[in-house]
Amino acid sequence: MENSYTKDLTAYQEANIKTGREDKSMERKISHQVRGYRTEDGAGVSLVRVLGGSTVREYDPILMLDSFDSTNPDDYIAGFPMHPHRGIETISYVYRGFMTHRDSLGNEDTIGDGEVQWMTAGSGIMHEEKLPASERMLGVQLWLNLPAKDKMAPPAYKSIKNSEIQEIEFDGGKLRLLAGQFQGRKGYMSKYLPLDYYDIHLEPNASLVLNTDRDNSVMLFTLLGDAYIAGELVKEKTAVKLTSGDTVKIEATDEKAQVLFVSSKRLDEPVAWGGPIVMNTKEELYKAFDDLRKGTFIKNKISY
Repeated sequence: MENSYTKDLTAYQEANIKTGREDKSMERKISHQVRGYRTEDGAGVSLVRVLGGSTVREYDPILMLDSFDSTNPDDYIAGFPMHPHRGIETISYVYRGFMTHRDSLGNEDTIGDGEVQWMTAGSGIMHEEKLPASERMLGVQLWLNLPAKDKMAPPAYKSIKNSEIQEIEFDGGKLRLLAGQFQGRKGYMSKYLPLDYYDIHLEPNASLVLNTDRDNSVMLFTLLGDAYIAGELVKEKTAVKLTSGDTVKIEATDEKAQVLFVSSKRLDEPVAWGGPIVMNTKEELYKAFDDLRKGTFIKNKISY
């Protein structure tokens, strides 16, 4: 006898077939790889720029990824003096070492050894980042684009301390939930674009299969060590963009690996990028620089 559940299931399957949406799991593959190049920024900070102006379309909504890894303080202690941002969010993950932030909202805060700094530039902010000498400076900074409707949102600052970061152990490693969600657990939740941000540690020859939202824009970055991602060997300090799908497999080689996972939603909006400012049109970009010249860039009172 056919019950109502069977009828509903049959109807669902037929509807999927008619619309071409077969209920099949898809494993993500690598569609794009970038290793980056060494450059200097700020007052003379040596870093590796992995993502930038030439990768906007492929890695949307991640605009930039800078990688820091040095045991020589001369590479980074010059820091990043006070400078403006508009239209983006900057997300800094300092796994080793320290970063001190100060901004035009009056915030002053230090993160380090596994913590995250999340700054929403929105309508406009001035900030500086000091990098004091440490045994090792290791981490990355991401620039996350803001949707057109939120480009002029109020600026804000949030530090995500180690006490707020959950560490989830699995067979052969651990996952640090820097932001977003993982298997029902929640970390810091992004306000404007959903962002799942994981720091994955794998022991030698260990592996992890992650479930992903099929339509999300997913990228990974090999922070330390080489790793197999979707079956392909990816060298250390490499960003990879994945095709759409429901899962991705990450495997260590004979050495340990540390891989950053970033998942969000594509914006597919025009990008007008000029230095520290990212808008949607050239007119908006010109207006931002005109505001800087006229002293009207900051919409909130400068407190420092």
